[in-house]
Amino acid sequence: MTTPFAEVIGDPIAQSRSPVIHRFWLEQLGIKADYRACHVPQDSLAHYLSARRNDAAWRGCNVTMPHKQAIVPLLDHVDPLAARIGAVNTVVMEDGKLVGTNTDAAGFLEPLRPLLQRPHLFCMARIIGTGGAARAIVAALAPFNMVLVLAGRDELKAQALLASVDPAGEHHAVPLAHFAQATDFAFDDREGCLDLVINASALGMAGQAPLAFDFSHAPPGSICYDIVTSPVDTLFLQRARAHGFATIDGLSMLIGQADHAFRRFFDALPPRDADDRLRQLLAS
Repeated sequence: MTTPFAEVIGDPIAQSRSPVIHRFWLEQLGIKADYRACHVPQDSLAHYLSARRNDAAWRGCNVTMPHKQAIVPLLDHVDPLAARIGAVNTVVMEDGKLVGTNTDAAGFLEPLRPLLQRPHLFCMARIIGTGGAARAIVAALAPFNMVLVLAGRDELKAQALLASVDPAGEHHAVPLAHFAQATDFAFDDREGCLDLVINASALGMAGQAPLAFDFSHAPPGSICYDIVTSPVDTLFLQRARAHGFATIDGLSMLIGQADHAFRRFFDALPPRDADDRLRQLLAS
């Protein structure tokens, strides 16, 4: 009997930690299945989907860069959230059709939900990045009536992202350099407010340029969230803690989005009571 499997696809793909997460959960639950990493070059994406469509053992795939947006027109159906985001990170077979969804938004929100469920006088998020992850984060935060300030190398791209994902929101686009330069803005009393500073870009990742962010832009009590996972404890997070801010690392979003994908692939709830051990594996 062929072993059921799911996988993560991308170009490159060797850096992905998704196999560690899913294999850990499969082992913990005693499920006889596998989860792999599959290198799919950009010009082979359509061929990959055609081959997997007819593979009875295939339970679906996670999608990482650079395919999250390119895969959308190749699918039979995309759910409303993924369509609004304009990016798919999870594909499954449903009734013989390739169906795309996006679990990045839910994964991003997971560590923030206790805070977002409280009443606040005012909520603002400063977001760095205009890629697929940023689109998911804007879509995730939009229902919470949060003012978003989106920074990107291309300010027009940031404006277009906000207009397409949440056209009714009260949001602002700024150039990336805006947050790199010090400000003497005097923040008012932030009691009762929720302020987030989010790195949704690859800046600060191993092999990439560091994130240039001046913490004079972060109001007192801000929470700093970095989606980068290599390294887990980025320089941005280290500097945030040095300035007295609470932090959330990229493993929170990575594990959170994998949770929702795992349920779809293997029809089981992942053992989240083992998160500490999983984090140790991912950090090693």
